[in-house]
Amino acid sequence: MGRATAMMGPAHSLSGAAAWLGVGAATAAAGHPMPWPVLLAGALICAGAALAPDLDHKAATISRAFGPLSRWLCEIVDKLSYAVYKATRKQGDPRRSGGHRTLTHTWLWAVLIGAGSAALAVTGGRWAVLALLFVHMVLAIEGLLWRATRGSSSDVLVWLLAATSAWILAGVLDQPGNGSDWLFTEPGQEYLWLGLPIVLGALVHDIGDALTVSGCPILWPIPVGRKRWYPVGPPKAMRFRAGSWVELKVLMPVFMLLGGVGCAAALNVI
Repeated sequence: MGRATAMMGPAHSLSGAAAWLGVGAATAAAGHPMPWPVLLAGALICAGAALAPDLDHKAATISRAFGPLSRWLCEIVDKLSYAVYKATRKQGDPRRSGGHRTLTHTWLWAVLIGAGSAALAVTGGRWAVLALLFVHMVLAIEGLLWRATRGSSSDVLVWLLAATSAWILAGVLDQPGNGSDWLFTEPGQEYLWLGLPIVLGALVHDIGDALTVSGCPILWPIPVGRKRWYPVGPPKAMRFRAGSWVELKVLMPVFMLLGGVGCAAALNVI
């Protein structure tokens, strides 16, 4: 999916999982450790959510993750993103023919998707929680186990594994003290925290894409100079092409190392 413009799915998923494990390490250091089911479920949700911004690209992992439904949804999101881009672009923003890396690659989209997911989890009950877990388990499996999930013949197995994992995780989290009410403890706020790894995963995706040659318009709708869709990123000399040795031999091993250290710290092993 445009190897020169966007990080690969496995790198996005690894960075998402590592980010949530880092949050777990930070909360443990602050004296408020996560229950292990929250750490595990959050890491998997964040790994899946780190693929979701590419819902605006028909060749992305997420476009094939749920068969015709996700392909149809990708087309709708692409058209919506393009319409928003055209309606809000400033004089300095270039003309373009599609919506990839626009609306879904912004901080505002991440916050809205996370808030909507949290509201759904709180108001929709157990089946809403299971649906959110299932969707993100599918994406996490597709991202983290990408070599094993290639080809359409594996789709049903991925869905079955994701459904089983979601059911088991929900059952564990529902048990007293296991985290359904982590962070938000008032009655009726169970699973409100589910929005947090979803927001974090989307933002980590955007930051990852910002490191590539095209940058990422994370700040939209905040204008920067003559551009509303300013491609945020480091100096061009520090950027890399997706799929290059930098991503495969440096970033992905670093994400795995950081994730391992974060997990150990979150569980008070180190």
